[in-house]
Amino acid sequence: PATVSTSSGAYSSGCCDGVGAGPPPNPDGTAAAANGSVAVPVVERETWTRQMDFIMSCVGFAVGLGNVWRFPYLCYKNGGGVFLIPYLLIVFIGGIPVFFLEIALGQFMKQGGVSAWNIAPLFKGLGLASMVIVFFCNTYYIMILVWGLYFLFHSFTNPLPWATCGHPWNTENCTLDFRRSCLNHTASSAPGLRSPVIEFWERKVLRLSGGLDEPGAISYEMVLCLLATWIIVYFCMWKGVKSTGKVVYFTALFPYLVLVVMLAHGVTLPGALDGIVYYLKPDWSKLGEAQVWIDAGTQIFFSYAIGLGALTGCVHVGPYQQWDQFFAGFVVFSVLGFMAAEQGVDISKVAESGPGLAFIAYPKAVTLMPLAPLWAALFFFMLLILGLDSQFVGVEGLITGIMDMLPPKSVVGSLQREVVAAICCLICFLIDMSMVTEGGMYVFQLFDYYSASGITLLWQAFWECVVIAWVYGADRFMDDVARMIGYQPLPYMKWCWSYITPLVCVGVFFFHVVNYKPLTYNTVYTYPLWGELLGWALALSSMLCIPLTVLYKLLRCKGSLRERWQHLTTPVWGRHHLEYLAPESEAKLLPSTGTKSTLLFESVI
Repeated sequence: PATVSTSSGAYSSGCCDGVGAGPPPNPDGTAAAANGSVAVPVVERETWTRQMDFIMSCVGFAVGLGNVWRFPYLCYKNGGGVFLIPYLLIVFIGGIPVFFLEIALGQFMKQGGVSAWNIAPLFKGLGLASMVIVFFCNTYYIMILVWGLYFLFHSFTNPLPWATCGHPWNTENCTLDFRRSCLNHTASSAPGLRSPVIEFWERKVLRLSGGLDEPGAISYEMVLCLLATWIIVYFCMWKGVKSTGKVVYFTALFPYLVLVVMLAHGVTLPGALDGIVYYLKPDWSKLGEAQVWIDAGTQIFFSYAIGLGALTGCVHVGPYQQWDQFFAGFVVFSVLGFMAAEQGVDISKVAESGPGLAFIAYPKAVTLMPLAPLWAALFFFMLLILGLDSQFVGVEGLITGIMDMLPPKSVVGSLQREVVAAICCLICFLIDMSMVTEGGMYVFQLFDYYSASGITLLWQAFWECVVIAWVYGADRFMDDVARMIGYQPLPYMKWCWSYITPLVCVGVFFFHVVNYKPLTYNTVYTYPLWGELLGWALALSSMLCIPLTVLYKLLRCKGSLRERWQHLTTPVWGRHHLEYLAPESEAKLLPSTGTKSTLLFESVI
């Protein structure tokens, strides 16, 4: 057993995960014990060049592609404007508090998503869980960029390939005039007739097979787009946050320029006003349905990128996030209203969830605009930019966490950051190969629904609040943040972390479980049982990291349960914390004169 020096004296510990604060580092950058017997390299944490670089990266990560199609769809699906009531409520009692918690934790600890939980080492599984989630998210999310790049390459022809029939991928049922069917039928009920944009999406882009058990052949055009996208991501962030911080200035701001222009054009189109009215008109009966609250809660955590470890940022981004989604809703629904008027259908028959809104509704809309190829190119370039800035920071968070986990003196620990980034991108690329087959959309939806879904993020957010508020201490963390930023955060943050947000997470979590329905694709194809089991394996791979890590650490330690808890919940401080801590606290961190102590430094696990 090693002897650890504390403010109350020395005590013996057989705990394998030693904790405690060390003395100031040596001039050579190593932290040494008072007796000189232990020397641990101090890794310099790469930081942002300017505060604005950091803020723009937070904006780019949290304000992404999901705000363009997911929020507007959920809004009209759940009663229009009435959806904003549970949404805004959960924003203020769940989204913003946890968003601020993750950002403050990351900046205070100056560590990646894993090592940041040295603030309570027993719960380092939170960091591991976020690594698993962000890995899955990086893997499947990039497919949206791949499809966007594919559309972008096909946007430089006039007419656009999805604007007309007569192409090799079209069927006999392809039509541009839905009204030529029976006069007594609406366009949506015309038997067998299909829009060319739907056929382009399903038969040319996806080449959709019959189900998950029919993977089919690989599309080599999509493979090239996939390879190009990963190369773009790699070379935009391979040098770390200093290069990423410059790129996100463009990637975070350009989409808003395009959205403003598209809204200005969209509101002049026939039917645009009907679309906006549909967007804002409340259906009060929906407010009593559990699914409305479930969708609001899961959308908050999804859009705020909570639980992914990559924000572990600034509280000012929260209100910016709300305006972004609300503004995107006006753009989307003005276009959908125009499409509904052109096709003679109800607007509820035009929009679809997920990728459908981006890759069916918008492509159709741009074909009806003047200079269609130009609008198509601008939109899909914007779509690519919206996804890239989120992908940059997501991959950056993953790589930072991996670099923290590598043993510093081992062979793998000596790898350059560029090499680790290349390996991560290659692994994700190989997994993505399953999503460029004829059954790739089914694999994509499986990842989207389970691996980074609302239920895993709710689980993650719940434990983050519990650990900070009840293990480390909400008052203690508030004081830490105050020393770091110069003023005390609002008391409502502490109340949310301690009581309100955990209760909201638990409530929405159980609503989600009770109302669980088997996964389907376009309400037509139901996933087989083995597909459901595979999906739950993806979800549990992150959720189980937290309890299993707690159990593992407790079992490896020796002593009474109280002693184990005390050791494993004592923070592991870095030398940079001395500037934040009060003088009396700083004195406790330094070994007393003439006292010999052996300091224990915790490994990643």
